[in-house]
Amino acid sequence: MDVADLHVEVSGMVQGVGFRWFTVQAARRLGVGGWVRNRADGTVEIVASGTQADLDRFLMVVRRGPSGARVERVRSLPVDAASSDAAAPFELRR
Repeated sequence: MDVADLHVEVSGMVQGVGFRWFTVQAARRLGVGGWVRNRADGTVEIVASGTQADLDRFLMVVRRGPSGARVERVRSLPVDAASSDAAAPFELRR
């Protein structure tokens, strides 16, 4: 089983609406490792690791977000040494 990594920035109304908690729950349900955190600029950063199929399903859920959120954009970021520390189980970072 090949493991893939993902690093994205989510923008829109994604802070203060349960988005991080929603992301943690979705990742754990799908068996995806990694982390999510709010950024000072109002975006949410996500690093994830899993099979490509699991990551594709995870991204579909992230793009939808919880009912109180409004995801406007999911932008891919480079996966580098600093962002590839995808923990299992998926965790919320501050």
